[in-house]
Amino acid sequence: MLNNKNISRLLGVAAVAASFGLSVAHAQNGSAGMNDTTSSASGKQSSISKTDRDFMEDIAHANLAEIATGQMALEKSQNAEVKQFAQKMIDDHTKAEDELKQLADAKGVKLPSGPGMAKKTKAMTTLKPLTGETFDKQYIKHAGVGDHENAHKLLQKVQSKAKDADLKAYAEKTIKAVDEHLSMAKSMEQNVKK
Repeated sequence: MLNNKNISRLLGVAAVAASFGLSVAHAQNGSAGMNDTTSSASGKQSSISKTDRDFMEDIAHANLAEIATGQMALEKSQNAEVKQFAQKMIDDHTKAEDELKQLADAKGVKLPSGPGMAKKTKAMTTLKPLTGETFDKQYIKHAGVGDHENAHKLLQKVQSKAKDADLKAYAEKTIKAVDEHLSMAKSMEQNVKK
């Protein structure tokens, strides 16, 4: 049978243990909250500068806008060449976005999940009500030529101003595909105008 002295000791030990358990749980919850604001979806701390993180977000917006306008072109266009171009944009920019996501995850950066940026969503809003040849011309003009000219400028800027070597290598690789898309779009722009 337990005497009062033993009961007091057990209660004291239980109180210390309970207090320690609460302190550990509080510390764990507090640190988890802090990591939520400074880490990526994978839980890694960001290892690159804010400027490089911004570059990655801008590239993601551009990729996602090309994918979205490409999907719109597949639905709306009746022109086989435009549809073929749109499918290439979807395929190539999906691949580029997947590679960017891998890089972002490795660097602890959370990328946007939609096109964002006022210019990108404005182009999509402009294209949405259009049909037929008018849609084709505007899609090639905006998503084909205009957006790829802007993407080329962005990737050049990343190559010259980014601090992260992996991000620079991504830009160097991706700019080649962007230039190919731009060349295709400029050629198509001439054909679609006729």
